[in-house]
Amino acid sequence: MPKGLVVIPTYNEIENIENIIRAVMVLDDFFHVLIVDDNSPDGTAQKVLTLQQEYDGRIFVEIRQKKSGLGTAYVHGFKWALSNQYNYIFEMDADFSHNPADLPRLLKACEDGADVAIGSRYSTGVNVVNWPLSRVLLSYFASVYVRIITGMKIHDATAGFICYKRNALENIGLDKIKFIGYAFQIEMKYRAFVKGLRLVEVPIIFTDRTKGQSKMSGSIIREAIFGVILLRIKKLLNTI
Repeated sequence: MPKGLVVIPTYNEIENIENIIRAVMVLDDFFHVLIVDDNSPDGTAQKVLTLQQEYDGRIFVEIRQKKSGLGTAYVHGFKWALSNQYNYIFEMDADFSHNPADLPRLLKACEDGADVAIGSRYSTGVNVVNWPLSRVLLSYFASVYVRIITGMKIHDATAGFICYKRNALENIGLDKIKFIGYAFQIEMKYRAFVKGLRLVEVPIIFTDRTKGQSKMSGSIIREAIFGVILLRIKKLLNTI
């Protein structure tokens, strides 16, 4: 039986996808991978389909018709994981900013009692490589801002390298998730926090992508800034 399912959303990741999948496949812990691809024109999904033949029964791909946002891709993958009876479900980027070698550490945190294990860039200082200072400051102070507004004691609220226990995803309410950019990462953690689930941070080193293009945009940043306030208002109104 697999230890868990690693959900990786993709759009034009042909330069990274084969290497990231192979890096997961060689881990001592037995993981499956689900690629949720938004119909990448560069052939990302087709590369995954060829790798399926090499790793029989361990790699899956869901191809959506168009680019619809990070949050909806993860929700699609999480629902697929739940319907296929996985007990530990991971989210991870395709670009090696998250080191696949850290997957067993996140898994162990959940096996040891966490409902949500967060690969954290900031729980032991600032562990970010190859980002410009402006990007580091934006990310770091975004998490400070989230802590102040929401009351969550989490150092890296926008982290996207996470292990969820099955029960956590079942309780969060995936059909209620509204945000699609980095605010999605905050919303998932906040809903888990409101539900009384146990969130644990596992220190990691985050390394910026060296291949492909970042999907960050101004609209994504704005969604995160105002989305946090909206989440807090919903909590106060007991509508979250």
